[in-house]
Amino acid sequence: MVAAVAAVAAVAARPRHGERGATVIELALLMPVILAVVLLIVQVALWFHGRQVAEAAAQEGARVARAAPFDSGDWEGAATTKATGIVKAIGPRLLSDATATTSEKDPDERFVTVTGSAVQVIPLLPPLAFTITATAGGPVECFRPDNGGEDCE
Repeated sequence: MVAAVAAVAAVAARPRHGERGATVIELALLMPVILAVVLLIVQVALWFHGRQVAEAAAQEGARVARAAPFDSGDWEGAATTKATGIVKAIGPRLLSDATATTSEKDPDERFVTVTGSAVQVIPLLPPLAFTITATAGGPVECFRPDNGGEDCE
């Protein structure tokens, strides 16, 4: 009985001539899908990291804008210079064509917006499909009088 089981196992272990090369064909069919998934994971990681760079640059630019004196006229230039400098220092290749813009919501609130394009690893996609925008800001740091007045001095 043991000899019969061994003979059946030997016959089952022999490769069949009709299935030769099936593994290569299966790999050839699955490899583009696996490669696309890996490239998509890398693209998402680069987009996420580019978003972190844009947020850090916007926060630093907003910090400069908020700390500038209330009646300062050159806070826009200082804030955009700081924000673009942070992008160039942290990730100049992660966030291409990065621009920084400033805005005021109220007379005492300043914001910095950083916009750029994430690195594109997946070929044949439209350019600038991975646009990143980050905005940071808040109230201007100023002295408010103790008499209940709302205006900065």
